[in-house]
Amino acid sequence: MKDFIIIGAGQSGLSMAYNLALNNKDYLILDANGHIGAPWLKRWDSLKLFTPTEYNHLPGMPFPFPQGYYPNKYEVADYLKSYVEKFSMPIEFNQRITSVKKVNGIFEITSETGHYQAKQVIIATGPFHTPYTPPCHADICKSVVQLHSEHYKNPEQLQDGDCLVVGAGDSGVQILSEIADTGRKVHFSGTDKIKAIPQSFLGKTLWWWFTKLGFLSVSRFSKLGKWLSKGVQPVIGTDVKSLLAKDNVIHMGRTLSADRDSIKFQKGSVSSIKNIVWATGFKPNFFWIDNITFDEMNYPSNYRGVSDDMDGLYFIGLPWLYTRGSATLGGVWKDAEYLMDYIRQNKEEQGVFEQSQCLVNS
Repeated sequence: MKDFIIIGAGQSGLSMAYNLALNNKDYLILDANGHIGAPWLKRWDSLKLFTPTEYNHLPGMPFPFPQGYYPNKYEVADYLKSYVEKFSMPIEFNQRITSVKKVNGIFEITSETGHYQAKQVIIATGPFHTPYTPPCHADICKSVVQLHSEHYKNPEQLQDGDCLVVGAGDSGVQILSEIADTGRKVHFSGTDKIKAIPQSFLGKTLWWWFTKLGFLSVSRFSKLGKWLSKGVQPVIGTDVKSLLAKDNVIHMGRTLSADRDSIKFQKGSVSSIKNIVWATGFKPNFFWIDNITFDEMNYPSNYRGVSDDMDGLYFIGLPWLYTRGSATLGGVWKDAEYLMDYIRQNKEEQGVFEQSQCLVNS
């Protein structure tokens, strides 16, 4: 029996663990992966953060690189590993949780190989769970190499021949740029009306401007926050206009259907494609948590990470949990502090209530 169990050992779970340790709470972290930083290391090889060093600090330990430096995925994974080692955080790996239930006031947590109990549970599994690939992928000839962006590492995975990259978000645009740089003909499926912004402007980083303008601290419940959170997120740091103007990049519009080696798009059909990278995002999966409700995006119903359905159940690391920075490496600490304050206040209120009950009964 633990006071707290944190599910997920990414930056969100580690930020929460730091706060629990500061408050002398008995906790344990459970993680589905085999080691710290594994989700970062699974991403494509050339991945770098959009945020420079000064916006990547977890509580209690600065990110160990110069100001203005954009870390790669290996450096982020090493930082998280060092963070765990510095604070001696207790973690059990290879524990993929299949069920969370509250029974007689106690949370019962079941993994594929074990069973745990806790008085309170913090879900820190992040927003990216199930890779989404459009249904038409099943109609494409099996000789075509198909990779979701989750499994794409570099162009060496591709066979000879034309490539298709589907998806106009950051991942899709970065992967498209990397493959196009090899000289290979690349068809691009997605809107050509991509909002793109540079990583720096007038000698200052984009995140410096975001901070000064208050974009990172705007509440999702404010008018501006509602507008920002519902809008399409801009691509950061890629010159999309120049990329789509390259001779070997062919914009095809949306993908409509497929019939073996022929793929139909808004702007015509192509039969020469030998490789496809689906940068089409992920779907959240929190259906293993018993007796909770969901919002329109299938995220658990909550207010600032406090479950709407169950006392003692919390969430952290979700996009726009409260602000634009909620799911970022250097922004999650604010949500962790809020949850810790909420937990501490609830404990104090419970103590006052129990004390008053004792006086009444006596």
